[in-house]
Amino acid sequence: MTRVLLAGGGTAGHVNPLLAVANELVRQGHSAPSDILVVGTAQGLESRLVPAAGFTLATTARLPMPRRMSVNAVLFWPRFAIAVGKVVWLIVRHRAEVVAGFGGYASAPSYVAAWLTRKPLVIHEANAVPGFANKLGSRLTRFVVTTFSHTPLPHATVLGMPLARSITHPDTAPTASAARTAFGLKPGKKTLLVTGGSQGAQTLNRVLAEVVPDILGLGWQILHIVGTRNPLPPSVPGYVALPYCDRMDLAFAAASAVISRAGSATVSELQVLGLPAIFVPYAVGNGEQEKNAADSLAAGAAVLILDRDFTPERVREFVLPLLGDEKALERMRRSAAGLGRPGATEAFVEVMLEALSSRESEDA
Repeated sequence: MTRVLLAGGGTAGHVNPLLAVANELVRQGHSAPSDILVVGTAQGLESRLVPAAGFTLATTARLPMPRRMSVNAVLFWPRFAIAVGKVVWLIVRHRAEVVAGFGGYASAPSYVAAWLTRKPLVIHEANAVPGFANKLGSRLTRFVVTTFSHTPLPHATVLGMPLARSITHPDTAPTASAARTAFGLKPGKKTLLVTGGSQGAQTLNRVLAEVVPDILGLGWQILHIVGTRNPLPPSVPGYVALPYCDRMDLAFAAASAVISRAGSATVSELQVLGLPAIFVPYAVGNGEQEKNAADSLAAGAAVLILDRDFTPERVREFVLPLLGDEKALERMRRSAAGLGRPGATEAFVEVMLEALSSRESEDA
């Protein structure tokens, strides 16, 4: 059995690929759950999702990279050194043979700790625009994996996004009619899935509230995941609102088209499933969501509306005609064929084993 330390967290884009890899290591028989230690923070989604998945979570301090001079900037590097020391101790105590990181606050100290302890290090970058942690880590290893083709990291190999097997290799693929029935929708009716991720998207929620009658008038029905931090609109015939969905495989199976943010996991899932997408990238950050969508846009599998342009008027002028054009939607479905990488999880595990074998050969 291989003893592994996986580092990452904060958002679903970091936690979900980490868990996909952890589960794949167990499925292939390389590691037992007790052989896998996850390093994250107490504030991120990993604090809930990792224990729920049956893996052990160890936490480090949440240390945002300072953007300007301040007291926090002065204290950052001493605190970072302490975090590195803690992960070194975790590597030694866990007897980790290989370290893999997925970005987020816990990753940067874990990368340095792996380098200090001479453990093979593998890095996965989910977004088209890499964060601080993975920019740092990519200088410490040649085993760097990206989701998208245009991510600027040294040594990068494009393998795609590790996704749950319920999306890439379902034991029994749910039919559209069964999935719609599970959500209380009509089984034979075209369905628009609207989602802003686990926390929701206020822009999408606000605009959708104004155009629900227009969409229903086209003969579509709507499955709307509003996010746990947002008020839940009342459901009406043809419109079902949920605060959160822990069966996104069913939600995607129900969908004929999707309006969503352009987080890396969502973009990757829609590529694998071949669903026509209308992306509304999150406007805050370093622009990574707009760039995440670039491959889908270039292939003709998706269209993009900037957050500032996503208004009820824009939906009526652009989105409603698209939803009413079945030939255009079918062209988008065909364009998505071949974009997705359903074997990314298995490929990432292979890279981990290659890194481990390479280090063992160096030490021999």
